[in-house]
Formats: sequence, C-alpha cells, structure tokens
Amino acid sequence: MSKPNSEVMHKTRKWTPVSIIGLFFILVFSAICVAPFIYMIIMSFTQSTTLYIHWADVDFTDFTNFQYVIGKSGFTRSLLNSVIVVACSCFFNCIIASMAAYGFSKKRFPGRNAIFQIYLLTLMIPGQVTMIPVFIMMNKMNLLNTYFALIVLIINAFGVFLIRQFMDSVPDELLEAAQVDGCPEYRIFIQIVIPLIKPVLISLVVFTFVSSWNDFLWPLVSTSESSMYTLTVALSLLKTQYQTNYGLILSGAAVSFIFPFIMYVFLQKQFVEGIALSGIKG
Repeated sequence: MSKPNSEVMHKTRKWTPVSIIGLFFILVFSAICVAPFIYMIIMSFTQSTTLYIHWADVDFTDFTNFQYVIGKSGFTRSLLNSVIVVACSCFFNCIIASMAAYGFSKKRFPGRNAIFQIYLLTLMIPGQVTMIPVFIMMNKMNLLNTYFALIVLIINAFGVFLIRQFMDSVPDELLEAAQVDGCPEYRIFIQIVIPLIKPVLISLVVFTFVSSWNDFLWPLVSTSESSMYTLTVALSLLKTQYQTNYGLILSGAAVSFIFPFIMYVFLQKQFVEGIALSGIKG
C-alpha cells in the first residue's frame, strides 16, 4: 500500500479576498456578541454609579458586590425560588407537551387537525393580553405568591408544536408492533416514544429554562412577598431610589447568567440536534 503524499496531507488552505473578508465579518460579529458579557464582568468589580467604565476603579480582587448580592440582599432565597420554578417548569412542560403531541401525532380522532390549529393560535396572543384575566383567576383561587402561579404560565402550545413536528417521524409500524405484542399504552409512550424523542425534549428543556429563568413581568405581578421573589425581581430591587450602583446590579446579573450558560454548554449538541431534526423531519 502506497504512502499518502505528504504534500497533499499538509496542504495549507489558500486565503482568498472573499474568505478574508468573511473571516473579518465573523470576528467582528463575534466581538459584538461577546462585548456585553465582558462589559458586565468588568463592571461587576466596580462601585460605579454610572454606566461608563472607569479603569481606575476596577479591582478584580474586590468581591464586595458579589458578597453583598449573595449574602445580604435575599439573593440566595430568590435564586432558590428561580431554581425551583425552572426545574418544575421544565419537568411539567416536557411531560404535558409530549403527551399532547403524542395524541395529536399518533392518535386519530375527529377534528384532530382543526383542534391543533386552534391550539396553535394561542401562540399569537401576547402574554400581556391574558395577564389581567389570569391574575384575577389566581387571586380568586388564592394562588398568588405560590410556585404554582409562577409555573403554570410557562406551559404553552409551543412545546406541543415542537415535539409534534419531531414525533411525526416516529414510525407508526413500531407502535403498532408493540400494541400487537400486548404492550399497554403507557408503556408504549414511556419505553418507546420518550427515548426516541429525547433530542427534541432536550431542546424544549433549554427553551423552557431560558424563558422561565428570564421571566420578569409575571413574577413581578404575581408575587408580593419577598420570600417568593424570583431572581429577576430580586435584581430589579437592587436599584435604590436616589442612586444606582451599577456594579452591584451587574454582579447580580453575572451570577444569574452563570446557570443558563453552564446548562447550554453541556446541552448545546443535543439542543442543536433536536432543533435540526424537528425542522427536517417535520
């Protein structure tokens, strides 16, 4: 067997004007995307009351802002509330959305497509429109200042649509074979369907995590007790009446940014796979 030509193996790429321009725009776009996070980190080590960075005030060994946010501002309780709300939202959204998508995708019943289309129309209604009626309902049922009120609005038709697009690619013959073997419906769903749609479930978890973690308006409206504040509401309270310590606020933002960032780093491969397969097979 002849040895491969070393000149071919070590052939360097020739840079053309088009590729150089493309690389330049990629680097500029990347710098624009990363710049806000670098600014947030730098400002979190200052005691600045303005949005301008004064390099003389930057001290990367001064963790006063982080110590105040974590230890003295009730931030830890709000962080725990956000973790509980996000975990429950991801769990229940995946369970409810996958069950509904299974019914719309694999079950035949009159008006299935019409009901699904009507269900999708709810995505066109802004959350601000339904906020007052939902608030009145929650108030009459004494559910304000509860985790249920913070979780229930996260569950919507988007998850059903996303999973149904993916679930249409699951072969019907596979499910029919399981039924012929006497497998009950719940085992078909748990042991066959769920493992097959794992990539899109991970994508839905990421979407739900980000939307629930960053939600501000509904937690602000539905909670009046400091013990039930989520992270976004707690961050808004760091602003004082007469002056604002932007270093303190951005240190809290930096801490809250860490959790979704770490989650995305570990799940980015499955997230991209789930979105890609949903679009191709849907």
